[in-house]
Amino acid sequence: MTWTKRCLTLALALLFGSVALAQQGNSNNKQQRPKSAKKDVEAIGERDVGKGVNFYSIEKEIAMGKRMAQDVERHSKIVDDPVIAEYVNRVGQNLVRNSDAKVPFTIKLIDSADVNAFALPGGFFFVNSGLMLRAESESELAGVMAHEIAHVAARHGTRQATKGQLVQIASIPLLFIGGWTGYGIYQASSFLIPMTFLKFSRGMESEADFLGVQYLYKSGYDPTSFIDFFEKMLADEKRRPGTMSKLFRSHPPHGSRIRKTQKNIDQLLPSKAEYVVNTSEFLQVKARLEQLVLRRKETSDDPDKPRLRRTSSGGTIPTDDIDVESTEEEEDERPTLKRR
Repeated sequence: MTWTKRCLTLALALLFGSVALAQQGNSNNKQQRPKSAKKDVEAIGERDVGKGVNFYSIEKEIAMGKRMAQDVERHSKIVDDPVIAEYVNRVGQNLVRNSDAKVPFTIKLIDSADVNAFALPGGFFFVNSGLMLRAESESELAGVMAHEIAHVAARHGTRQATKGQLVQIASIPLLFIGGWTGYGIYQASSFLIPMTFLKFSRGMESEADFLGVQYLYKSGYDPTSFIDFFEKMLADEKRRPGTMSKLFRSHPPHGSRIRKTQKNIDQLLPSKAEYVVNTSEFLQVKARLEQLVLRRKETSDDPDKPRLRRTSSGGTIPTDDIDVESTEEEEDERPTLKRR
C-alpha cells in the first residue's frame, strides 16, 4: 500500500470515528434530556418556550405592549390603594421569577367586578378586583395569574399576530382562559371588536394551562388550585347562567381541559411534602379590598347616606372605623399548608 493510500485510509478512519463518537454523544445527550424541555420543571427559566415564527423582536413586543397598556389605563380605573397594589404585584412577581418569561412585568389591579385577568405582550399585566374577591385562597389567585404569565412567556400574542390571525394587534390584549380580550374595556368606550378576533387557539390555551400549572408548582403553591378555580367558574355558571363573560363561555374550562391539567400534574410534577394554599395576608388584603368596594358602592348610591355595617351581634359600626388587620386572627400568621 502506497504512502498516499495509507494516509487516505487513516483520514477516513478518523473521520468515521469522529462521526461515530458524535452520534454516541448525541445519543447520550438525548437519554439525559427529557423528551420535551417544556416538561422539565427543574429547567424552568432556562427553557425557550416562546420559540417559533415571530416577526416581532422582544424590544418591539415590549414597546407595543406599553402602548396598549396606556390605552387600557385610559379606559379603566386602577386601584391605587398601596397595600392592595403592593400585595398583588408581589404575588405576581414571585410567579414571574419562577417562570420562563424573558421580559420584566408591570402588574396593576383594575377596579372591575368582572372575574378576569389579562396580560398584554411584553409583560403588562392587569388583574380585575373581581377576580381577587372571587378567589378563596392565594393559590387560586396565583393559578389564574400563572396562566396569564404563561401566555406572555410563550409569546402567544406576537406569534398569533405573525400568523396573520389578528387584524388589530395594537388594540387587543390577552385574556385568562378565553384568549384575547379587551372586549369589556373597549365596549365601555364604544370601541367594539368582533369576537372572532378575541380568542386564542385551543393549542395556545392548552399550552398556557400546561406552563401555568408548572409555574404555580415551582412557586410553591398547590397546583390543584389551578383546577379548583376552573371548577368554581363552571359551578357559578350552572347556578347562575350568564355569570361567565361571553369570552369565557366561548372557550370554557370544559371537562377534558380539567382532566388534561390533572394528568399533567400527576405525570410531570413530583410530589412535595407541603404546598402553600392560603396566607393570612391574602385574607387581610381581600377584606381590605371588600371594604374599599363597599365604600365606593355606598358613596355612589347616596353620598349623604350614613355608612354602617352590621356586626355579628346585630349592632352596627361605621365602616370607616374598621381596622382590617385587627379583624383577623393574630395568633396564626403562618401560611396554610397542604400535605400530600
